[in-house]
Amino acid sequence: MAKEWILNGVMNRFQLNFKRNVGPTSESIRKCAPKDVDEWRGYYFENVKPKGHIEELGRKLYTKISEVVRAEVDEITEQDCIDYMIRLVIDRTFDGYMTEITTIYGQLEKMLGVKIQPAPDEWDRLFNVDFFIKVGERYIGLQIKPVNDHFQLPQIFKEKAIQEETHRQFTEGFGGKVYYIYSVKEGDKKIISNAEVVDEIRKEIKSLEK
Repeated sequence: MAKEWILNGVMNRFQLNFKRNVGPTSESIRKCAPKDVDEWRGYYFENVKPKGHIEELGRKLYTKISEVVRAEVDEITEQDCIDYMIRLVIDRTFDGYMTEITTIYGQLEKMLGVKIQPAPDEWDRLFNVDFFIKVGERYIGLQIKPVNDHFQLPQIFKEKAIQEETHRQFTEGFGGKVYYIYSVKEGDKKIISNAEVVDEIRKEIKSLEK
């Protein structure tokens, strides 16, 4: 299994299985419509690429593994591995999280037609508010919560119950309510899952403008 993983990884890295090297395999096998693997083998070597060509690709693969990859592996230190794991778990997770939040509040700004700004650190600590919308001299608070799967929802709702008092204090001090924005992945995009909150915020803005 480990051997297969190495072979596959190096083959893909150096593109030895690309069409320019092995020919149009998907198209060719459909054209051949073989009844068994022997028929396909014969067709391929006769009509697509000769056996000697594939054997040469195999030799190139061995060279890449035995010389290029081995030399690279020999250069890797224990500290490299430790640093990589920390970057993967901490830095990249944080970068992805911030990208998601930025994407969501960008969508929200466009929907509402207002400026959304990051909350001061003090507001985050005291009121559990991540972003705000200024309306005159008053403020609406926002919390953006990425939801990756349904297992997160109970924890999020638990947090919401705990934070209700701090959000009440925010409203008393700054005039506007605090709203939760939940984001989920839809295909390759992040979207606001509780879309109804946009209308609620819009109504709150109008109310504060009066």
